[in-house]
Amino acid sequence: MITKWTTKLRYRPYDEWSDGRIKRIEDKIKNSHWRLGYHIQPKTGLLNDPNGFSYFNHEWHLFYQSYPFGAVHGLKSWAHLTSKDLVHWQDHGPTLLPGDKQDSHGAYSGSAIPIDDQLFLMYTGNVRDENWVRHPKQNGAWMDKTGQIQKIPTSLIPEPKNGFTDHFRDPQIIEHDHMFYSLIGARRKDDTGHILVYQSPNVTGPWAYKTELHFTDQDCGYMIECPNLLFVDNRPVLIFCPQGIDKDVLQYSNVFPNAYVIGEKFDWETFSFINPSVMKNLDEGFDVYATHGFNAPDGRVLTVSWIGLPDTTYPSDVEGWANCFSLIKELKIEDNQLYQIPVVENNQLVKEELNSKEISPQTKIASTVAKNTTGSILLKTELGEELQIIVDTTNGKILVDRTKMGEAFATDFGTVRTSQVEKNRDIALDLYLDNTVFELYINGGQKVITGRIFPQGTRFFVEANNMAITQHRMDKIF
Repeated sequence: MITKWTTKLRYRPYDEWSDGRIKRIEDKIKNSHWRLGYHIQPKTGLLNDPNGFSYFNHEWHLFYQSYPFGAVHGLKSWAHLTSKDLVHWQDHGPTLLPGDKQDSHGAYSGSAIPIDDQLFLMYTGNVRDENWVRHPKQNGAWMDKTGQIQKIPTSLIPEPKNGFTDHFRDPQIIEHDHMFYSLIGARRKDDTGHILVYQSPNVTGPWAYKTELHFTDQDCGYMIECPNLLFVDNRPVLIFCPQGIDKDVLQYSNVFPNAYVIGEKFDWETFSFINPSVMKNLDEGFDVYATHGFNAPDGRVLTVSWIGLPDTTYPSDVEGWANCFSLIKELKIEDNQLYQIPVVENNQLVKEELNSKEISPQTKIASTVAKNTTGSILLKTELGEELQIIVDTTNGKILVDRTKMGEAFATDFGTVRTSQVEKNRDIALDLYLDNTVFELYINGGQKVITGRIFPQGTRFFVEANNMAITQHRMDKIF
């Protein structure tokens, strides 16, 4: 049993850990009542940022930042997931491993793009010198059809641009008009956040700085993480994480927000949004960060979010695992608003209708609250723990309160979240409950409120007031 995670322990090479460490975590997880049924979760240890979401060799591919030896941030690798249907995923474990000169202290976040018969991965290598000074490098690797990965031994972009700090990470690689571009989150030495754009005629380089991404005149805080430039109906959408942003610019309650901006058009020469919107929260709940997406070859724009936050301790940490991913979502734009919709493939998980107050820990609840009324949903356990959802259609307000639902965590950032939609209209709800995670989609994905809960109870009951609900059991994928 590890009682204190020292820096030396967190960065111990993978081959120096015994197989018994993983086995002990697996044994502990077997007794957990906080594990999930239809959301991606780590086999062991910590899961954080989604990486490399792509379609290659007739399969969907998704990677995640992994530290398999405990629920802490340590020597990161990429764990590899594959799926035929965006719902059932096979976890192949750590695949892109750290330890070479260009990623000695971790293979950090990045993206992927198919090139001929291989998948190209671009990622940030975390390198520390003897004084623990960080030297970030943007690296490349090739994955073949069997899942074998061969790293490129020389960094593609070996250091940050002049005038920027060592906070330089999370490359998104995209292709346009026979040119490759990489968008990288960065922190200028004046402590402001930016997105730098590099270009190359080939994914393996040479890569050269082109410009900054011009997407807003609003202040973006001191650092931008996880930039994702996507195109929905040919309109540019930027999803990003502005750390330290002023709450007068973007109202948020979490330690850091996940935000988005929509433009009318995109200028590829200057990398500029034409008539960008103001920044908005991508998710108005408790625990979403580092959302990652791509323009899929079937024409859809797909994203997935880390349900977890930096610098946050979760109750499941004591069991040797932490965090999960959201459902895979499709992006659409309606009435100049971004909608997030669980992909249609999730419908195969919807099973029999439930008519009793006791529900499965894996349940979908749907309802429409009529205009000029107030309704509520109360999820309870046999121990009296409560998750409350109140919908006020007169004022267009939705409130989610997890104050009384199980073990408390992250309370410094509050236990209540609210969302605002148009007043005096019906409000539709789709609530996906998966034991210790919920995703609430409002008006077909116009707004989303996501969060973790950690009840001590194991049986769930639902009460609805002033609203009719339908409830269906959701199938497990594990």
